[in-house]
Amino acid sequence: MSAFESIKQGLEEAKAFSKGQGADALVHEIAVPEINVAEVRAKTGLSQAEFARSIGVAKGTLLNWEHGRRTPNGPAQVLLALIARKPSVVQELLGS
Repeated sequence: MSAFESIKQGLEEAKAFSKGQGADALVHEIAVPEINVAEVRAKTGLSQAEFARSIGVAKGTLLNWEHGRRTPNGPAQVLLALIARKPSVVQELLGS
């Protein structure tokens, strides 16, 4: 099966699943815990500006997360969960 055919088949399966068909589809759900962003940042010892820069978000975004006006989701939520477990992970992987 070519890469195109494999991708096409996957998209067709996803479309059918979204319509309630294809009950044999394998669904992976990953639970990411709620994150206290201010607490996570404090563990790193970085200022708001430094922390925001280190994870690739605007300082305003970080402030919104810390003050509860917004909630990180998707990749940001996963990254913050990793940092919560190991505060030095970003600096170790990307250098500082």
